[in-house]
Amino acid sequence: MLLLCCSFSLAGFCSAVCVEVPSETEAVQGTHMKLLCISCMKREEVTASTVVEWFYRPDGGKDEPIYKYEKKIHEFPSRFSGRLQWNGSKDMQDVSITVLNVTLNDSGIYTCNITREFEFEIHRPLFTSSRVIPLTVVEEAGEDFTSVISEIMMYILLVFLTLWLLIEMVYCYRKVSKAEEAAQENAADYLAIPSENKENCAVPVEE
Repeated sequence: MLLLCCSFSLAGFCSAVCVEVPSETEAVQGTHMKLLCISCMKREEVTASTVVEWFYRPDGGKDEPIYKYEKKIHEFPSRFSGRLQWNGSKDMQDVSITVLNVTLNDSGIYTCNITREFEFEIHRPLFTSSRVIPLTVVEEAGEDFTSVISEIMMYILLVFLTLWLLIEMVYCYRKVSKAEEAAQENAADYLAIPSENKENCAVPVEE
């Protein structure tokens, strides 16, 4: 869950903002996978009793209950026995769970059902919502497409900078070579001038 702390200088306090973020849908075998389930409440709806139910459906199978939170935790007998961990928040807006040591057989559809009973003075309405998470478990983590693109761009930049540096070095070398050739030609021309003409080459100084 993303809880953003917003500071208001006039009010002088910090309030949390709930943001409903989708869960990751790919896990690596042998790691821990957090199944993210967030159901935000408005400020006037904070007083409520919440019941959370988690279901799992394998490929081609039916939904089976695996986890329930109603003031206390209840874990149903299933393939996940001993591998489920509550990972929600105290205000019950984040009602996520974590699957420990995921296996390839844990791939499937996970459903998070939230039922809230709001405690208003006049009535106690019920609100239900669901989050569906299609999870795929892989043996090894694949390379992130963004990181691959970043590496390619980095190599292209390095090649470009190398070529630019080589071009600059060749340009400077040719420039220096031409300057040296011109200096040698001027020196040779000067040496070829007869000695009596060299005296005339001196710049006259005005008194």
